[in-house]
Amino acid sequence: MPEPAFRTPRSTWPETADVVTALRTAGCVFAEDEARLLFSAAGTPDELAAMVERRAGGLPLEHVVGWAEFAGLRIAVDPGVFVPRRRTEFLVARAAALLRPGAVVLDLCCGSGAVGAALAAAVPGIELHAADLDPAAVRCARRNLAPAGGQVHHGDLFAPLPAGLRGRVDLLAANVPYVPTGDLPFLPSEARDHEAPLALDGGADGLDLLRRVARSAGSWLAAGGALVSETSRAQAAAARAVVRAEGLTARTAHDPDLGATVLLATRR
Repeated sequence: MPEPAFRTPRSTWPETADVVTALRTAGCVFAEDEARLLFSAAGTPDELAAMVERRAGGLPLEHVVGWAEFAGLRIAVDPGVFVPRRRTEFLVARAAALLRPGAVVLDLCCGSGAVGAALAAAVPGIELHAADLDPAAVRCARRNLAPAGGQVHHGDLFAPLPAGLRGRVDLLAANVPYVPTGDLPFLPSEARDHEAPLALDGGADGLDLLRRVARSAGSWLAAGGALVSETSRAQAAAARAVVRAEGLTARTAHDPDLGATVLLATRR
């Protein structure tokens, strides 16, 4: 059995340089920043040593410390749950611009609930619902959305939603998985090995989940309601065609700094 990547005597705080070296040896590009986070998150030297070992072993930093920074918030992220990406802050910004207090918001394929939490922080007073098929994600989202009064439903897409939501949703934020199945082996190991495949796999062309959402979106959106979804730049034209085929208007926006592309569709 190989030696652990990092050791420290019990009850003795290690030197920062030793932690940085262990992380850098494991391939962590931002080793200094990660070391600072691990020191701040650990309550004891033994806990720090265990966290460094888990990170050096390839576990995403967010799963090690238990949270991710997203849109200025600290979002709880449990092991196995999709880690919110910084590029998705572009989706939040575009979605928030469409909202007003009192709007009904649905965060579909919510994962940790990061999008819903960020929208509730940006536009206080919204009525917030979220749903996900992964029970681990649902448990996580309930913790993250409880402060905003969000209701989190467990099930496949629209299936678990209360009937009273039908035709009332002003904003449907559907951050669906959009990685083509054939591209999954090329994802970074942190995602490939430590996040649920159902949060990543978008089918043969990456648009399977978007098709399912678009097929039902019109019956859940209020008149003039909007569907906002993340996609890739290469998929943008095909994504627009998917929602237009279901009677929605469609356009896409791109942020080159974040490398983010967002689909914005509206019920006619």
